[in-house]
Amino acid sequence: MEANKKTYNTIDEYIADFPAELQVILTKIRQVIKEAAPDAKEKISYQMPAFELNGNLVYYAAFKKHIGFYPTAGGVSAFQEELSAYKGAKGSVQFPFNKPIPYELIGRITAYRAAQNREKGSK
Repeated sequence: MEANKKTYNTIDEYIADFPAELQVILTKIRQVIKEAAPDAKEKISYQMPAFELNGNLVYYAAFKKHIGFYPTAGGVSAFQEELSAYKGAKGSVQFPFNKPIPYELIGRITAYRAAQNREKGSK
């Protein structure tokens, strides 16, 4: 379900705006991202949940029929084979609600992106 074009200040506000079954999914994705990149900071960017670590790390959002996950082009290309079962674009992927959400894959992509950003930050 798409959010009602509201302005969100926190990820908690964003998640609270959705039905209970979607709140469970959004909360689990948030938890997976935090576990994969515990030093990342939460924020709202483009009115969706986002994490940053030496720059943008990943974003995610709920839509009517899917979760949009935005790990940048580098995150998508590194996991291209595993993501081939899903619709996507250069820096995004759609996880439809009619299939299990691949939390473990989201965690691995986030950890990969965190390593990229830490390396970038150390240069």
